[in-house]
Amino acid sequence: MTPRVPDQHPTCPRAVALGGGHGLQATLGALRRVTHDVTAVVTVADDGGSSGRLRRELALLPPGDLRKALVALASADGDGRLWSEVFQHRFGGSGALAGHSVGNLVLAGLLEVLGDPVAVLDHARRLLGVRGRVLPMSNDPLDIEAEVTGLDEDPRAVRRIRGQVAVATTPGRVRRVRLLRADDPSATPRACPEAVRAVLDADVVLLGPGSWFTSVLPHLMVPELHDALVRTTAHKVVVLNLEPQPGETAGFSPEQHLHVLAEHAPRLRVDAVVADESTPTPDRLRRAAAELGARTVLGRVAAASAGSARHDPVALAASLRRAFPAEAAASAAGNSDGGGGVSPPSAPPRAAEREEDAPWR
Repeated sequence: MTPRVPDQHPTCPRAVALGGGHGLQATLGALRRVTHDVTAVVTVADDGGSSGRLRRELALLPPGDLRKALVALASADGDGRLWSEVFQHRFGGSGALAGHSVGNLVLAGLLEVLGDPVAVLDHARRLLGVRGRVLPMSNDPLDIEAEVTGLDEDPRAVRRIRGQVAVATTPGRVRRVRLLRADDPSATPRACPEAVRAVLDADVVLLGPGSWFTSVLPHLMVPELHDALVRTTAHKVVVLNLEPQPGETAGFSPEQHLHVLAEHAPRLRVDAVVADESTPTPDRLRRAAAELGARTVLGRVAAASAGSARHDPVALAASLRRAFPAEAAASAAGNSDGGGGVSPPSAPPRAAEREEDAPWR
């Protein structure tokens, strides 16, 4: 596939957000305030909770992250609002349905009846009044395998651990991840063709926030999707987390997330990096962003509630508008920009600097 030649004056920028879980929900909640043309590309490696149970019992794509993306883009009026609440409803009790959400079961049923995950999600989006589109990263269930240190007496010893939950909760230090097909671990993971086409046709592509090793980086581990992200003419934006995540990124500084991204995808160039204004080492972050070819957009993007580590959708939307190229920002729907500052790329650092191990915010 060849990249689309971008429109000179798009009436509504085509945005594609890649991720999974709550991080992707945050991006979608902000993006829907900026443009009506949103496509979510969702990871399919979850093996925990209701999704993990359905995946093991029925050999289906894990539906949980797909459900969350649908709800994040659902209509806020009438039937859309009702079906969003129904999809999110989780059964209690101690029976066979305990812990399952209605949306997961609906998607699982549609997968068994229709077989095609893209058709399933297109039917579901009509039910919820989704204006954009939700696509799986791959039509095959995938497993995450990580190289981890710090689990043995020898701190340099490397162990391989497998499974999204195991990687996300490891007490060790995740060094590298790769994806395996659940049905054939020796086979190369296959990208969903519609997801590849969406990335190539986009005006803006966003990576993050979210679990860095288990929701964000996996998109770069699918060769066809990785190639599309490198080749697309879209403006590429990375949205950083608000704080390190216990387990997989414990002790990571904001800039270390970018270093890990570059290690997993050395050919990927980025146009903008969005981070909260509370980042403790903004100069280091600017230099790390510049190494990827990006400018840094700092602003208040965290929710105002005490102790919250969630992005505020309105504030994040304002920062995204400032991170977009001028022609896309000019046509973006929504309110006026918020505060904050934009920094041009600075020169790359002459020598590697010690990472900050303290949490930020």
